[in-house]
Amino acid sequence: MRTHWVMDYETLSNCFIAVFEDVKSEHQEVFVCHESKNDILELVTFLERNKTLNEWHVSFNGLSFDSQITEHILRNKEQLLEQDGDTIARFLYSKSQSIIGRSRDGEFPEFGARDLSIRQIDVFKLNHWDNPAKRSSLKWIQYTMDWKNIMDMPIHHTTEVVEAQIPEIIKYCINDVKSTKQIMHLSKEQINLRKALTDEYDIDLFSASEPRISKELFLHFLSKSTRIRKSNLRQMRTSREQIIFKDIILPYISFETATFQNLLKKFQDVVLYPSETKGGFKYSVQYKGVKTDYGLGGIHGARASKVYNSDEDMIIMSSDVVSFYPNLAIRNGWAPAHLPKEEFCEQYEWFFEERKKIPKSDPRNYVYKIILNSTYGLSNDENSFLYDPQFTMSITINGQLSLTMLYEMICEGIPGAIPLMQNTDGLETMIPREYVDKYMEISKIWESMTNLQLEHDKYSKIVLGDVNNYIAVNEDGKSKCKGRFEYKDLALHKNKSFLIIPKALHAYFVDGVKPEMFIKENLNIFDFCGGVKIKGDWRFMEHKVDSGVYSETKLQETIRYYISKQGSKIIKKHNSDGRGIQVEAGRWLQKLLIDYQEKPFEEYDINYDYYLEKVRKEIESLEPSSNQLSLF
Repeated sequence: MRTHWVMDYETLSNCFIAVFEDVKSEHQEVFVCHESKNDILELVTFLERNKTLNEWHVSFNGLSFDSQITEHILRNKEQLLEQDGDTIARFLYSKSQSIIGRSRDGEFPEFGARDLSIRQIDVFKLNHWDNPAKRSSLKWIQYTMDWKNIMDMPIHHTTEVVEAQIPEIIKYCINDVKSTKQIMHLSKEQINLRKALTDEYDIDLFSASEPRISKELFLHFLSKSTRIRKSNLRQMRTSREQIIFKDIILPYISFETATFQNLLKKFQDVVLYPSETKGGFKYSVQYKGVKTDYGLGGIHGARASKVYNSDEDMIIMSSDVVSFYPNLAIRNGWAPAHLPKEEFCEQYEWFFEERKKIPKSDPRNYVYKIILNSTYGLSNDENSFLYDPQFTMSITINGQLSLTMLYEMICEGIPGAIPLMQNTDGLETMIPREYVDKYMEISKIWESMTNLQLEHDKYSKIVLGDVNNYIAVNEDGKSKCKGRFEYKDLALHKNKSFLIIPKALHAYFVDGVKPEMFIKENLNIFDFCGGVKIKGDWRFMEHKVDSGVYSETKLQETIRYYISKQGSKIIKKHNSDGRGIQVEAGRWLQKLLIDYQEKPFEEYDINYDYYLEKVRKEIESLEPSSNQLSLF
């Protein structure tokens, strides 16, 4: 009976382990190649069966590694079947090091997806964890999804493995397979979406990241409308020596106040060289008690850290521009210079209009959202057929200036208006309640001028850390958390360290629950854990005193720990110069939680003072009061 398999390989100098688990059950197939055991016939037979029955492999980074090993096994099966287990293990180890070296040098895998004998779903690629901004190892994802065992391979790959160590390697490999299977389940909707797209458009998108889906589908539709072959479109780019900002600023951009007139003049004077965009433009404006920063990407500004509440007299208004950056391009007829303008604009607008007709529950709504949002980003990617940095800058520069116009119109047009926050595609302003109609009127005027659309909300409270860190509570009691206040539905690549802290802050600011009560009633040890991963020429060391005996132990590259009353100090130590940095500075002791074992909660011996102090400092920075200490 046909199935599919979650899989992982371990390649050590003289030992090869392969573990496969049925996607729908816990049935496993385990194969070993070592001087003590040779399962190559069984492994080849298994892989040939996968190939014949069109059974897929699900892996973590399998397209770049595991599938390459599989292909080498299948393409060299006749020779391998004549070899002993030790020779096979050393052959596959050599291949694995070559594959790793190729990846390290930035080269494409030897076998592309189309060359593979067994089709793949790579949850690493699918989730775009190969992107520098999201880069994540399997160990890190195990940590972020509260996997019980995040232990590194206990045996270095260069070790000459003895027979007694093989069960330990198999156990480790099984743990990686089961965690990959959990990622697969968490990615189920995304996998189903990619299957539907692959079936509909006959493009293999099973392991595609969102930007790649956007690129491939836009390419598909644009090729169809322009009748330009995909292969030709893929080669098209517009490179520019310079971009003169005064030539791309929209004619309706204007300001009443000297502050923003000077801002406009600053933008108009810019000549940008796309090859040197780092630090290409930065400018800050002080206006009505708010410092707002401008650059090449977006507008960012916020009032002082504080809790801002609506009351009988004042109300917090929030306004966001609908699909801001895509709509700027659509409404102004912008397109990358090398693409047929009419067809590009028609296609871009079609995605936007179609999305409005489709319920959010329909996967196509999500697909069109990806296409709309990613197209802007891909226009600044030299590897994309959409590349034209002037198209990108036309969007970002006019976006900042257009939003600033709304900012000024509200603050100059409404007596007593207090700006709170401005961020890329929207702003929050506190105004007298009597001027709500005036606010909406100003918004309509701005919409008419820009041909853009605003969505509005009314907030009862904003807990404002800064422009990227806040809790906003609307009048219906629904909250939106950003930055260090986020705790729900975090993307798996994000650091979820000490989740108990944002949870306690939300409970306090939104629900009025005292932090001490909330924290001590939480019995999820993972909420008290932090995670860190080593980078560069560093290592983690555990410094410990046990029964008066001091010891130092080298730790793995990704660690999970919590703050305890009894424990150790974890130090990040530089390999070359010996510098040491405490992971948690001061008096706080840590306990590792690499392999979770269930036990009565009080036995964790949590030092609640650490977590309460972090919460207290956050609350006091937002609600300065001599009475705050009484809360704890």
